[in-house]
Amino acid sequence: MDYVQLNDGNKIPAIGFGVFMIPNDGPTYEAVLEALKVGYRHIDTAAAYMNEQDVGRAVRDSGIPREEVFVTTKLWPQDYAAGNAPAGIDLSLKNLGLDYIDLMLLHQPYGPVDEAWAALEEAKAAGKIRSIGVSNMNVNIWNKWVPGFKTLPAVNQVECNPLFQQRELRAVLDPLGVKLECWYPLGHGNAELLSNPTITALAGKYGKNAGQIILRFETQDGLITLPKSTNPGRIASNLDVFDFMLTDDEMESLRALDTGKGTHDPEDPINEERLLSFRVHE
Repeated sequence: MDYVQLNDGNKIPAIGFGVFMIPNDGPTYEAVLEALKVGYRHIDTAAAYMNEQDVGRAVRDSGIPREEVFVTTKLWPQDYAAGNAPAGIDLSLKNLGLDYIDLMLLHQPYGPVDEAWAALEEAKAAGKIRSIGVSNMNVNIWNKWVPGFKTLPAVNQVECNPLFQQRELRAVLDPLGVKLECWYPLGHGNAELLSNPTITALAGKYGKNAGQIILRFETQDGLITLPKSTNPGRIASNLDVFDFMLTDDEMESLRALDTGKGTHDPEDPINEERLLSFRVHE
C-alpha cells in the first residue's frame, strides 16, 4: 500500500474502501471485513451512509490493531450548527464504537459550514479526530468558505475520475498541500470510461483490468481514491495496483481523457435543497 502525506503531518492510505449505499446490519460488516482481510487499511463511511455501526464492528473484529486502520466518516449538514455539531461528532464516535476518528469531513458544503468547521477543529484539539477535511467543494465554494477557516482542510473529497479530473480545483488545492480524494473513481460503472480504448489497451499491456488501470492512474497522479464493491474478487483486484507503473506518455494519454464534466454539481440549488432536507437521525 502507498501512503499520502497530509498537510497536518498525518499519513493516509492512497486507496480506501468506500461503503456508500452498502446496507448496515450485515452487508457493510462483511464487505469491510473482506476488504481488511485482503489488505485495505482505509475505510470511508459517513453518518449519511447509515452504516457506521457495521464499519466500526468490522474494524474491531478484524484483529488488526486500531492504529493500523484509517477510518474516515463525515458530519451531515443537519448537525452543522454550533449547538449541534459536537453531539453529531460524538454520535459518529458512538456509532463506530471507536475512541477516535482518523479523518472527519464536512459532507456537504451547505448550511453553517463555518460553525461546523470550528467544531471539527475543537474536536481535533480534544483528540477525538486526527485529521479534518471537507467534501464536495468546487472552486467557488472553496473560495467562499475556506479563507475564513482558522486551519486548512487536509483533504477535499469530490467526484473525480479520468473523465472528470478536477484540474481547476487541483490548481487551487495542490499549492496548499490539500489532497484531493476521489469519489466515483471508476465513474460509477460508466461503460464509456471502462471500455475506453486507451484504457483497455493499457489493461492488455499490463495484464490488468480497466478498473485497475484507472486506479493506478489516479494514485500515480497523487490522488487518494475510494473504490467500492461488495464482490470479493473485485474488492481484491481494486487494491492490486501497486505492482506496475504507467509511463509518462501513458499518464499523459489518460490525462487527455478529461472532459471537465461530472455528474454532480454542488452549486445546483436543487442539490442544496435536497441534501439540506435529508436527515440522518432524529
